[in-house]
Amino acid sequence: MKDTTEKPVLLSMRDIHIEGRSEETWSPIIKGVDLTLRKGEVLGLIGESGAGKSTLGLAAMGFTRDGCRISGGTIEFDGIDLRAASETARRGLRGKRIAYVAQSAAASFNPAHKLIDQYSEAPVQHGVMSKAEAERDAVELYRRMRLPNPEEIGFRYPHQVSGGQLQRAMTAMAMACRPDLIIFDEPTTALDVTTQIEVLAAIRDIVAQFDTAAIYITHDLAVVAQMADRIKVLLRGDEVEEADTRTMLSAPKEDYTKSLWAVRSYARPVQLPVTGGIPVVSVENVTAGYGAADILRNISFDIHKRRTVAVVGESGSGKSTAARVITGLLPPRQGRVLFDGAPLPADYRQRSRDQLRQAQMIYQMADTALNPKLRLRELIGRPAQMYLGLQGKALTERIRDLLRLIELEPDTYIDRLPSELSGGQKQRVGIARALAAEPKFIICDEVTSALDQLVAEGILKLLDRLQSEFDLAYMFITHDLATVRSIADEVVVMQNGKVVEQGPKLEMFAPPHDPYTELLLSSVPEMDPDWLTRLLKDRAAKAGKG
Repeated sequence: MKDTTEKPVLLSMRDIHIEGRSEETWSPIIKGVDLTLRKGEVLGLIGESGAGKSTLGLAAMGFTRDGCRISGGTIEFDGIDLRAASETARRGLRGKRIAYVAQSAAASFNPAHKLIDQYSEAPVQHGVMSKAEAERDAVELYRRMRLPNPEEIGFRYPHQVSGGQLQRAMTAMAMACRPDLIIFDEPTTALDVTTQIEVLAAIRDIVAQFDTAAIYITHDLAVVAQMADRIKVLLRGDEVEEADTRTMLSAPKEDYTKSLWAVRSYARPVQLPVTGGIPVVSVENVTAGYGAADILRNISFDIHKRRTVAVVGESGSGKSTAARVITGLLPPRQGRVLFDGAPLPADYRQRSRDQLRQAQMIYQMADTALNPKLRLRELIGRPAQMYLGLQGKALTERIRDLLRLIELEPDTYIDRLPSELSGGQKQRVGIARALAAEPKFIICDEVTSALDQLVAEGILKLLDRLQSEFDLAYMFITHDLATVRSIADEVVVMQNGKVVEQGPKLEMFAPPHDPYTELLLSSVPEMDPDWLTRLLKDRAAKAGKG
């Protein structure tokens, strides 16, 4: 952590009040928060879902989402009053001197344009570089972000790369103009632990190299410990406390902050290994891919009733592709999927309505999985209506029950649009929508990645309880090994489309490990500000000896 107390103030926000509109009523989101950021300083903003972190970060750009307004306070960026400035002046700053890295890259890229064209847009429009210079610069930053084939990946469209790769491409794009201030809104949420290390190191190096200030918004306390010089804690729009990172980690003052610092305590009871019975889902010798490329290569695993199988691996390892094969979205080239011992049609369009009902999916990117034009009663109600035939009062009561299950008050949320929810709230709606069909098997694709630790623990407990009550089987795709420790019965480790190791959780976390599994385990961030620096030095030393 660096000392920036002698550097000039770049951003000053005083007594900020921000409100959100529901129907004709305005309600407070941010309630008189102050924020000061010096040149070259990184401020971590933390707090549970709905605390106002992203809203405050966007306000640093003089910007609010639709349905929100800044109702009080002052915002000065390098002496410029952003509230008094014209929209033209503010747009001249955004992208050039102030950049933003969104939580959901999939929802932020234009699907009709190649990555490198979207990278080049800001530096060309702001007169920072020519198109050719921007394209050369893109390749260099893609390389620093550890993207595969950096000379070629920019010529792909957003849908042609994985979620983790897309998030890294967006981080590179934000840095294109070498801005004075970058707002990072959960930039590593979609990344596996090994890739996260490379991205965090790259962000930290570039911020230091160009003396860039940053607001780093996250619910991952171990990550913010590596990145921030100071930490500010928010709760329901109020500031709880603020201190330098080492002080905040070692001696938080407020009870709420201490609760965030507490290590996740939940762990489901260890169950005996399955020795018989027909699996709910069997993946048998599946090979699948897109175009001519194979993404999955002869993979096999079983998922039994009341069991959670965690599938882990780096971005692009084939985890989500395996889920697409199981759900019938991607027919395999070879192999098959069985449900309760009977082969499933490879294409979902050939499956019966009951076969479709029995297997549901909770998607990684809630922003792109929820129709922005539908209210929650429609989003959650449609599966119950389509699969269970619920209508009228019975349907409404089912929707309300599901909202209570995900800890959203029905009277407050049932008629809200997705745009009126935080990222974590959107993900919980995705969970409720999957539960609405009363399935036998659920694929959970990074379902806690957008949630703070307190809310994530509640979701894990909820999923565990539902599994016991309804004999559910889960396939849990995740890069969070703490989540694996909490909820998994068995673990499948994937690398480059192959299963490299699988077995009961206790065996998988006990040495000796497959070298790749060992790499994953060693890459889990710790609540120590020196952890990332120490890890990078150790790996550099080992590489030097090699």
